Amino acid sequence: MIEPIGNQYVVARPVYSANAFGEEHKKKERHHKTPLDHLKKLCSCSAQKAKNIAFSLFPIASWLPAYRIKEWLLSDIVSGISTGLVAVLQGLAFALLVTIPPGYGLYAAFFPVIIYFFLGTSRHISVGPFPVLSMMVGAIVVRLTPTDNTADSTIANNVTNDSSIDEQKVMVAATVTILSGIIQLLMGVLRLGFVVLYLSESLISGFTTAAAIHVLVSQLKFMFQLTVPAHTDPFSLFKVLESVFSQIEKTNIADLVTSLIILLVVFVVKEINQRFKAKLPVPIPIELIVTVIAAGVSYGFDFKTRFNVAVIGEMKPGFQAPITPSRQTFQDTIGDCFGVAVVGFAVAFSVASVYSLKYDYPIDGNQELIALGVSNIFGGSFRGFAASTALSRSGVQESTGGKTQIAGLISAIIVLIVIVAIGFLLEPLQKSVLAALALGNLKGMLMQFAEIRRLWRKDKYDCLIWVMTFIFAVVLGLGLGLAASVAFQLLTIVFRTQFPKCSTLANVGRSNIYKNRKDYSEVYEPEGVKIFRCPSPIYFANISFFKQKLIDAIGFRPLRILRKRNKALKKIRKLQKKGLLQVTPKGFICTVDGFKDSDEELDNDKIEELDQPINTTDLPFQIDWNANLPLNIAVPKINLHSLILDFSAVSFLDVSSMRGLKTILQEFIRIQVDVYIVGTDDDFIEKLTRCEFFDDEVKDSIFFLTIHDAVLHILMKKDYSTSKFNPSQEVEAKFDDFTINTDGGLRNRECQTALPETLCPAAGLRIVTKF
Repeated sequence: MIEPIGNQYVVARPVYSANAFGEEHKKKERHHKTPLDHLKKLCSCSAQKAKNIAFSLFPIASWLPAYRIKEWLLSDIVSGISTGLVAVLQGLAFALLVTIPPGYGLYAAFFPVIIYFFLGTSRHISVGPFPVLSMMVGAIVVRLTPTDNTADSTIANNVTNDSSIDEQKVMVAATVTILSGIIQLLMGVLRLGFVVLYLSESLISGFTTAAAIHVLVSQLKFMFQLTVPAHTDPFSLFKVLESVFSQIEKTNIADLVTSLIILLVVFVVKEINQRFKAKLPVPIPIELIVTVIAAGVSYGFDFKTRFNVAVIGEMKPGFQAPITPSRQTFQDTIGDCFGVAVVGFAVAFSVASVYSLKYDYPIDGNQELIALGVSNIFGGSFRGFAASTALSRSGVQESTGGKTQIAGLISAIIVLIVIVAIGFLLEPLQKSVLAALALGNLKGMLMQFAEIRRLWRKDKYDCLIWVMTFIFAVVLGLGLGLAASVAFQLLTIVFRTQFPKCSTLANVGRSNIYKNRKDYSEVYEPEGVKIFRCPSPIYFANISFFKQKLIDAIGFRPLRILRKRNKALKKIRKLQKKGLLQVTPKGFICTVDGFKDSDEELDNDKIEELDQPINTTDLPFQIDWNANLPLNIAVPKINLHSLILDFSAVSFLDVSSMRGLKTILQEFIRIQVDVYIVGTDDDFIEKLTRCEFFDDEVKDSIFFLTIHDAVLHILMKKDYSTSKFNPSQEVEAKFDDFTINTDGGLRNRECQTALPETLCPAAGLRIVTKF
């Protein structure tokens, strides 16, 4: 019963062990579904289920009939046109990151949008090229395709003899995209969308920042117009920098000046868009403006001939025939494609989640995998490269009033117009302009360096994950760097559970609240009772650490005490057998002043015998091990009789740690220290029962519901005369049938009969006579 009294409450209930609670409150019989039950449900069929599956696979069927034409159409058209113009320029720019001709970037900006319109669940993201994915695909392309001076037999065997290097690169990029899409599609069908949970925000932030550094370095050769050999192995970024600076005197000044002017203008205008976004009806389309101006100036002043600048060149109108992916490339890139698939999904799902929370509509991670997978398969088949979403492009679609994926469809139409009709107008555009536009979109990712300071203040582990992810991705490359970062992140989780912050608890406020005794000055600790808390799962990797922390908390090793007592017991038995220790009606008499046992004999004792429980049934008395023993018998004294283990934060226990925990409990029980475990759920106890954890020594009666239940149980068992409470406190607190006095003493309300005691006058042996 709970009785509220103002802002306090009084609870009156019995002291519950787990067994007592189970006897008084019977659990309901529940049927837990088996894998077979789930399979039957999965294979069952009904009209409603078929309808749900159809709406799940084609989300457009749920939102399109409810489309508000009068309210949303104009906004979607304006947003679609703005987003389409940005998509065209980003497609051209990000194609340079893949090291393929810029025109193929338009395919990557067109086909995925069409597929996502039908299959995607987010209403606001703009699907298409993303710089990080483009860099990852570009690294694979560079590794598998020949350079101008070398030939790669792996690719040469899979393309016709008259294929150019560009065609080979397009083939590799498209094949990688198709395989990444297949992986995403399979993950979606198998409901593996949860895999993105293994990429934390800190890891994604550090990884994308490192990718931005890779993008920055990769575009230097276009800004300076230098011939830089391809590098894909670890430390490739530093090798590229070395190549760039070793040829710095060959810089094309026209390209450098043009790219710097474009970069400065883009940064300034983007900052204006950000600061005055509340006042501007739509963001200033600075990428489009500078592209039109740069293309016109390049064409009008014939930069290609006069200054020998690199331009986009011929852009064939229309679409090319679909390709057949290379099976050999599939085999060579399966690991890389898995990384591309996971990163692409993680970025798209993260951006989609932001907008779904902002506008309050649901998204389905598994359906997003299916949508992205089919988009990449379709886009790769038509010579595009891997697509996800760019935060800047999605921001344009949302900020210009986009309500649904109708805006995405309009943006695809804009890209289509460029592909089939007006692409030739971009032929005189300098590649250095595209490089500057690509760098202009990196501001958000480069600003993530500020995350280091914020994470350091909030969580050192997350900060370390960010820094190490950045270092791994920069030094090892994006593929190996991602794998190393995920491994390091998981290692930090293992480290945190392997070395948990265990603590000793004490009563605070004379109530049922128990906190870390180091954090409070006025605490109550019952005499001879220790309360030890472990705040993590216990498993094979941390059971030794748990044992050591427990030993440090109580101040002695129970196994050492057990062995000392068994050795002392052997000496006492010998004293009795030799008649040196005699029992009289008045007590015990030691007839010698000294007794020496053979140290060699004790050293040769079998260690297994010393680890066994102390057995005094053959003696006519019971030994008090904390009293002074006779002669040269020395046993360490302990002031602990009860140990409470708070396992409220222990979520699981594996078989290996179960053996270690049982050994620990046995060691304490064998030296007459009662052990109690509190805070566990029923599944924890049921697992121990299934694993035959309990026996004659370790019983299931050691489990209690709360720390306070265990403490009250101990107080009812023991007759206290002193406690460690601060004497300055003069408040009385009641613990069931016990009262804490103002001087710290504690007495039982009911008188109990004490056992008679006798002392060995010769040696001070304190022995409690058994009746």
